Amino acid sequence: MFWPPGGDKWRRDTDGGGQMTEDRGQMAEVREQKTEDRRQRPEEMENAEQFKRTEQIASFKDLRVYQLAFQLQQELFEASKRFPPEERYALTDQLRRSSRSVGANLAEAWQKRRYIAHFMSKVTDADGEQAESQHWIDTAAACQYISEDQRKDWTKGLSRVGQMLGAMLAQPDKFCMQSQ
Repeated sequence: MFWPPGGDKWRRDTDGGGQMTEDRGQMAEVREQKTEDRRQRPEEMENAEQFKRTEQIASFKDLRVYQLAFQLQQELFEASKRFPPEERYALTDQLRRSSRSVGANLAEAWQKRRYIAHFMSKVTDADGEQAESQHWIDTAAACQYISEDQRKDWTKGLSRVGQMLGAMLAQPDKFCMQSQ
């Protein structure tokens, strides 16, 4: 559904007339059935707009959740430069690693979206990393390395990332390729 033409399922007939192969015709029927199923479930109507946006995503970098996670990782990196030198291999390293892992796991999830279980595993890992980052932010605030306002802002941002990841986990079929 989200992969580009050119794979085995997207062959054209050799007569050059542009006729769809049987495989492609069957895939169109499956998509039509899924569309019909959506029409039958009113609770899915809200997700239809999200589905349309998802179709236009060409790279993990286009995911809003990735963009937010990346922005937060950079802000945390800049703040961690001001942590005391004795925290270099402890808090500083842990905060940087966990915040960077959110986006890295999203990138892996995107590449593994052919298999829902793999996709969900990596999105779950990203969610775990955002929660770990919240812990390290709380620790930095407790040690008075960051302000309470910074702690609140970054925790709010990471909570939003967690909500977005939760939505991805609740409806992985909106993001994953449908193998036939």
